[in-house]
Amino acid sequence: MNFHIVIPAHNEEDVLVQTLESLVNQTLKPAQIILVNDNSTDATPKIAQDFSENYPFVKVLNVISTDDHSPGSKVVNAFYEGYNIIDEDVDIICKFDADLIFPQNYLQDIQEMFQQNPKLGIASGILHIKQNDSWVYERIADKTHVRGPIKAYRKTCFDEIGGLRASIGWDTVDVLLAQFHGWQISSNEKLIVKHLKPTGAAYQNKGYQKQGEAMFKMRYGIFITIIAALKISVIKKSVKVFVEYLRGYLNAKNAKIDYLVTSAEGKFIRKLRWNGIMSKLKLNR
Repeated sequence: MNFHIVIPAHNEEDVLVQTLESLVNQTLKPAQIILVNDNSTDATPKIAQDFSENYPFVKVLNVISTDDHSPGSKVVNAFYEGYNIIDEDVDIICKFDADLIFPQNYLQDIQEMFQQNPKLGIASGILHIKQNDSWVYERIADKTHVRGPIKAYRKTCFDEIGGLRASIGWDTVDVLLAQFHGWQISSNEKLIVKHLKPTGAAYQNKGYQKQGEAMFKMRYGIFITIIAALKISVIKKSVKVFVEYLRGYLNAKNAKIDYLVTSAEGKFIRKLRWNGIMSKLKLNR
């Protein structure tokens, strides 16, 4: 299977070498790695260019976007800059972040997952972050969730869900829509990817409000939003996180901003979420 990897990168000089080294040394070589240098002001473009000169399957695309590092839209827009120039012989599309260290067998094992299950639409490993001297699971989502930094899409699934939404919440709505269209998703707990910059480390209040806004856009409804916000606030050990999530949801509702999904898709998403909540309650009894 031909893997085509797109990596949006903005000022990643301190981690990019490790990411690219782990990808060019895979047991299954990707057909293409497209590094989208998105308005970097550090050594990111030079590092990428050095790899491009040594590995013919690595390409560098320099783009100029806004300086505003908005969650969701900026990274998706950069992704599409790279996606638009990939070769046509694509089986699997990967959207990877620039701050990761992949195990050497990562692409090989992801390929096996897709080959063994023709209905598998989106796949990944799981993310670990460094705490003290150990690498531990990054607890901001269930291990069954295919995380945004390490997404691998079967091309036919990618097309059916309409690609990625340039909005906060893109990396949740894609797996929900994949299931709406009859695809399965899977994360392999044995495939541990080291995440060098933990998700949300730079979040301020507006970042959490954006997460609440995403829940409105995905038509979660207020009750599922409250449950999800409570879960995150417990993980973050912060009541303020809960408040900001709800503020973001209610602000979006009052402003009547556009949804990311149709009414039918929203109904499916709510049912899927409620089924997940009820399953966890039964397990905890």
